Amino acid sequence: MNTSQIKISDLSIFSGRNIYSHKPVIRMTADIGEYGEIPTKDIPGFNERLLALFPGLKKNCCGLGYEGGFVDRLREGTYLGHVLEHVILEMQYMLGYDVSFGKTRTILAPSLYYLVVEFKNEACGLECAKVSVFILNQLLQGKDVKIDEFMAYLRKISLETELGPSTGAIVREARLRGIPVTRIGNESLVRLGYGKNSRLVESTLTDATACICADISSNKQMSKHLLSEQRIPVPPGRVVYSEISALMAAGQIGMPVVIKPLDSNQGKGVHLNLTTAQDIKEAFACASKYSGGVLVERYVAGHDYRVLVVGNEVKAVSMRVPAHVTGDGKHTIRQLVDMVNEDPRRGEKHELPLTKLRLDEVALSLLKKAGLTPDTVIEEGRVVRLRENGNISTGGTAIDCTDLIHPENAALAVRAAGAIGIDIAGIDFVTEDISKSILDTGGVIVEVNTAPGIRMHLYPSEGKPRNVARDIVNFLFPTAESFRFPIVSVTGTNGKTTVARLVQHGLMKTGHTVGLTSTDGTYVGDRLISKGDNSGPRSARALLANKTITAAVLETARGGIIREGLGYDCADVGVITNIAEDHLGQDGITTLEELAFVKALVAEAVKEGGAAVLNALDGSTPAILKRIKSRLVLFCNAPEVPAEYDRHPSVHVVNDNGWVRIRDGDKVSTIAHVREIPITMGGLIACNIDNALAAAGALYGLGVPVDRIRAGLVGFEASEGRFELYDYKKAAVMLDYGHNEAGVGEALKVCRGLGYKRLTGIIGMPGDRTDEAIRRVAERCAGVFDAMIIKEDADKRGRADGEIARLMRDAAIGAGFPPEDIFIIPEETQALKTAVLQASDGELVCMFYEKLAPLRHVLDELGAVRRPAVTADGLTAYSPYKAGQV
Repeated sequence: MNTSQIKISDLSIFSGRNIYSHKPVIRMTADIGEYGEIPTKDIPGFNERLLALFPGLKKNCCGLGYEGGFVDRLREGTYLGHVLEHVILEMQYMLGYDVSFGKTRTILAPSLYYLVVEFKNEACGLECAKVSVFILNQLLQGKDVKIDEFMAYLRKISLETELGPSTGAIVREARLRGIPVTRIGNESLVRLGYGKNSRLVESTLTDATACICADISSNKQMSKHLLSEQRIPVPPGRVVYSEISALMAAGQIGMPVVIKPLDSNQGKGVHLNLTTAQDIKEAFACASKYSGGVLVERYVAGHDYRVLVVGNEVKAVSMRVPAHVTGDGKHTIRQLVDMVNEDPRRGEKHELPLTKLRLDEVALSLLKKAGLTPDTVIEEGRVVRLRENGNISTGGTAIDCTDLIHPENAALAVRAAGAIGIDIAGIDFVTEDISKSILDTGGVIVEVNTAPGIRMHLYPSEGKPRNVARDIVNFLFPTAESFRFPIVSVTGTNGKTTVARLVQHGLMKTGHTVGLTSTDGTYVGDRLISKGDNSGPRSARALLANKTITAAVLETARGGIIREGLGYDCADVGVITNIAEDHLGQDGITTLEELAFVKALVAEAVKEGGAAVLNALDGSTPAILKRIKSRLVLFCNAPEVPAEYDRHPSVHVVNDNGWVRIRDGDKVSTIAHVREIPITMGGLIACNIDNALAAAGALYGLGVPVDRIRAGLVGFEASEGRFELYDYKKAAVMLDYGHNEAGVGEALKVCRGLGYKRLTGIIGMPGDRTDEAIRRVAERCAGVFDAMIIKEDADKRGRADGEIARLMRDAAIGAGFPPEDIFIIPEETQALKTAVLQASDGELVCMFYEKLAPLRHVLDELGAVRRPAVTADGLTAYSPYKAGQV
């Protein structure tokens, strides 16, 4: 017998859109060991036992386009990684989840695979993945598998981690309206929308309900007091804390009475129509288990009605019928309960429209009072109650009465919710007929409930279903504008931070409070709230939860996309600045095409009516275009977009002989001259012209007026960490975050264009770049600089000390650079200080840094002064050697 085992080496969750699917998926890395070279047809009995355990697999198409395709693959001989994918999906399907997407790929032949499977419930999906591996290992060892036990365990996980019925219904309606939903933790708390317009909802409790109001509603006597003040009919009652006090209160109020906990829910501990001292004693003992205080109030005969108030309107009314069975003269009460529980609408908790009946302590007590036991056979037609309250959570049923409620009762319900201060409330009436005013019939309001369940209205046992989840969502977001939240997502190899900051600046000109995530940190407006590289999905999610912002610009880096997917649902505008060789060899990405595929997700995940902004001169754009379904905006650092794009209807943002123009069909808008845009350094920095064009395209895609786009570009005076210029005596220093060949190349062009007499470069490269990429950067620097200092990043990213420096030095010498003009100073602040102190008149020191803040501190200590932003009136301030020529 083969003893090899399938082993899981990694399980990753992608809860949002990702490079594998726009649906949430689990990515598993698994090693199938010796079975990497053994197809399923050669594993004795495996196929037969697998299909016996999972007969649903017989219907799987498996990409072949016909039912039974997967079985054919088994018979032909597929491999266990592929089988595992199908089993994980099948187990989720057996639990009621409609999942179908999956794919399996080889990482390292023949045994190491990754497989991706869709999920609806994260915790359940993860457990299905683990259980599937265990089951396949059991099959491979010839052991029996008790599938029912596994499924029971998985159902328990599903029930415990699924959204509650009320929250789930609200989430479904929100998504239908295009409102993004974020689940917080594994409970039923969700965030609907983003930023300032977002709302927190748990069940039907919203963030608009004050804590004190929720507390009041849970205190039945306090609620009754407030209602009574408003002349709303309530039953008289008293709070007691002992059995003798309960008996005395009942005597004073007059029999019959109701006894219930002062502050419980779901009908727990409620006892109705009590007429004897013994009944009161037993009821007090039960109610006091749920609350320190017990309410004794007058019993009012009538039906139990739940009235749902949303805002200032009644949206649904149900008559609640307590859990019961009806005798047939043949079966015992226990048998009748089992028969009722066979109804597929009844579940264990809240997962289905109704809840199963239970012969628990409460039910047994009621039966005993009626002189019955669970084994009593009930005569035909007799109704036996198992609960006194009509709560759905205890097995009750509901009859829709929305169209019957009397207008005065509806008005009283709205007033009752307002008196307590609850925006979504369940008002409990007791009256013989809800179609008659309780002011005339003697009916009462007995409770005002926060977070009322809505199952009874969505799925009544009798009558018309009421989509109150839609009513609640419409109340929270009454108009499309009330949940509109502009999002711009920016990715690319170079320029994405600058573009993101330009777009933020432009949006701020329209009056928005704009949040920004970037490699520099997270900002709200101009205020830095979190320092560091915040270009990943977790930072995006954190920003979108900020209640002070009205729009967001998200720098979206490659690494985060690969490892976790996007941190948002869809953007209004997705921008891809360019695709160049960088980070190749990391995270399984080895080619430029694969890198483009990853970054294309940003342009794909765009809202209906949104826009994708792409670089018309980038070689990857034609391939990315095939995946774009939204409106297209092409930016181009040339007067015209290449003719190859003529067949793609699009907006063009171009550099027309120095003028930034937007061409939208026959409409042409002139934004500004590049010399007016400070970050272009009077038109010298070509990459920042690209960045300005991309930002203009993004703002236009958002619908920002042309004058605001101009104000955003012309008024943006800083490009943090890119081309920062400082004066030191008669020399100059430029700090730039050139960390790949393309970025370094742009900086070298600027160095040449500034016209200084001598150029000294302080160079280095991140350790996670390939040797070849590191050598190419050194060779390019060797062709520009007169002297070079090679430094190393503090974070070596797996490289040995001195390894990067040796690679760069050897490459520069190999390119013909004089060895005597190369110096190695590993620590970058020391490298900068050395170069600046030795700089001669007319010399420019250009440094490609790892960490900006310490270098700014060094320059400040040395007395270097940062140059102000250049404008059309001050271009010569940047180049004293080429005055008037820029």
